[in-house]
Amino acid sequence: MAPTEQLRRFETDGVTATEQLAAALATELADGEIVFVSGELGAGKTTFIRGAARALGATAAVTSPTFAIGHRYPTRLEGLIVCHLDLYRLDGLDSEDPELLAPYLGPGRITFVEWPEHGGEGLGEPRLRVELRHSGGDRRAIEVRG
Repeated sequence: MAPTEQLRRFETDGVTATEQLAAALATELADGEIVFVSGELGAGKTTFIRGAARALGATAAVTSPTFAIGHRYPTRLEGLIVCHLDLYRLDGLDSEDPELLAPYLGPGRITFVEWPEHGGEGLGEPRLRVELRHSGGDRRAIEVRG
């Protein structure tokens, strides 16, 4: 962890609380930024991203893009698109077409990346790194760095 990087820990007790936490954290994000979202299968990564996307004005249902690699969600905010990438099915970005992820990155977008350990480091430095872990039942332990 870089010396200026802040570590924050949270615990949520269900889907609604996880979405509310994500919505609160979304207020820290700006145009062009990336958020890495890690955790085992079923830890709540898409739930977290759904809460953030709604807070950023996404108007469509937020679903996991596991088989599509990514989704782009228009927002009520002029010129902003919320992007949701899922790198789970990739073995890294080195063997992929360099333009594969271009529509999901850069100005006019805030991008959330599930499974960043599958090549996300090649996308640039994230504004936040979020890790979700099961804590029993519907509870989640969530660490946020950045």
